[in-house]
Amino acid sequence: MHKIAKLALAVALYATSVIPGFTQSTKPMIVLVHGAFADSSSWNQVISRLEQHGYPVLAVANPLRGVKRDGDYVRRAVKDIKAPIVLVGHSYGGSVISDAAAGMENIQALVFVAAFAPEVGESAVDLSGKFPGSTLAPALGEAVTLANGEGKDLYIDQRKFPAQFAADVPLAEAKLMAATQRPITDAALAEPAPKAAWKEKPSWFIHGDADRNIPPHALQWMADRANSRKTVVVSGGSHVVMVSHPGEVAKLIEEAASAK
Repeated sequence: MHKIAKLALAVALYATSVIPGFTQSTKPMIVLVHGAFADSSSWNQVISRLEQHGYPVLAVANPLRGVKRDGDYVRRAVKDIKAPIVLVGHSYGGSVISDAAAGMENIQALVFVAAFAPEVGESAVDLSGKFPGSTLAPALGEAVTLANGEGKDLYIDQRKFPAQFAADVPLAEAKLMAATQRPITDAALAEPAPKAAWKEKPSWFIHGDADRNIPPHALQWMADRANSRKTVVVSGGSHVVMVSHPGEVAKLIEEAASAK
């Protein structure tokens, strides 16, 4: 019976430490939202650093179906977390967190990692084309037509993926990322943002100056418009700075989490 009681206690403690809505940490919960052509594993090295420093972390699987739809999904995923939240988005995930965080009192800060921070009515396509430099369109592979007239799923051509998406990542790792990339609908990239939470939440930004998906000029312009508390520009950084420079990304997230 004593062993059973100990086992039950261990299970209860484990549950309260990992299930959204339950945390014993005194630090904010870090919620990570990946972008297009990526998945939650893109945050792995950032997660390990945050957890080493005592932060509870949740990486949400972004559906990549549409800004409002994905924002609603993230909002439902975090609404019952009983702790302050720092919401972090990469790339298209920035549009999603900017929608999801609007009006959410438990979200204390936003961090944009090579990410869109759209004004209401702006789309990812709009912002990518605002300044020259994006080479994403010609790097796309053959699209997959969806059922019921729901548009197309977009992928980056695997042969072009390393140079386009992850030029500063070791080639073997970039090829794995190419093979496991998750598609985004063309409609999601063209959907006007319904909300702009960066107007009400303090925001931090980090991006690389060699980003080929979103022009660095556009990323800096969005950070300036959002009155970024701090903007970090990674020299030579690609679109996936959380993979190639996880230390810098984790450090900025921790700064946002500890800010008053």
